[in-house]
Amino acid sequence: MSGTGRLGREVGLRQTLAHRINELLRLGMVHLLSGPLPLYVVNEFPKSGGTWVGQMLGRALGVPFPRNRFPTLRPSIMHGHYLRPGGIKNAVVVWRDGRDVMVSWYHQQLIPHGLNALQVARSRRELLLKDYEDVRRNLPAFIEYAFTRPHDPGFSWSDFVRRWWGRKEAVHVRYEDLLRDTPGELRRVFRELTGERLSPERASAIAEEFSFERQARRRPGEEDRSSFLRKGITGDWRNYFGPEARRVFDRYAGEELILLGYERDRSWV
Repeated sequence: MSGTGRLGREVGLRQTLAHRINELLRLGMVHLLSGPLPLYVVNEFPKSGGTWVGQMLGRALGVPFPRNRFPTLRPSIMHGHYLRPGGIKNAVVVWRDGRDVMVSWYHQQLIPHGLNALQVARSRRELLLKDYEDVRRNLPAFIEYAFTRPHDPGFSWSDFVRRWWGRKEAVHVRYEDLLRDTPGELRRVFRELTGERLSPERASAIAEEFSFERQARRRPGEEDRSSFLRKGITGDWRNYFGPEARRVFDRYAGEELILLGYERDRSWV
């Protein structure tokens, strides 16, 4: 191995180690310290809008949101993907239509955008496809992969739904409802989480500050595959789900889709 290759491997290993240490530290904090500090735990299956919720809640509560860095022992927002509820207090669970999640998760796992190099490298090793840009053609294989070989996190969307849906100790919010009425949903979550009220004016200002258009510098629906903020809309799954993708998703998560109320029955397939 060349010196350059060895150096690159060492850098990658250090990054992976730092990431694992960070994740273990966060895991311990949310299960042991979310009540005493307190920590406000924004929990989601990836690509459900949790980062957006964490940003807005941090501003509304006046606490930091230490995203992608080591957390501190003080009241703050703790955003992550946690399957086991044991010990977690002050939880806000963010939901999104699992079909839209699959489309966004495909882009996160297989299309490089600067923040996902390790994920893309692993997923492309494990899921060999001819043209990763052809999302519609590859989606059935990816959905199968996402439900049978999950990593980062190590559980599937349906696992998460079954574990967290209906838990009365958590505050629940839908990505779709947030897009429809961001200030109103932010005020509701704030009130249920703290017992206090957030003024309409303050909620509207926070919603504007962290809007997709303000952060991505483009309108919702204008796609940029190289960005973490790819599209910012709901129902995009219809543009990518062919008949086979519908069947595969229904096989693994059709019941959970109905449980969450995104479909009444399986006639959508």
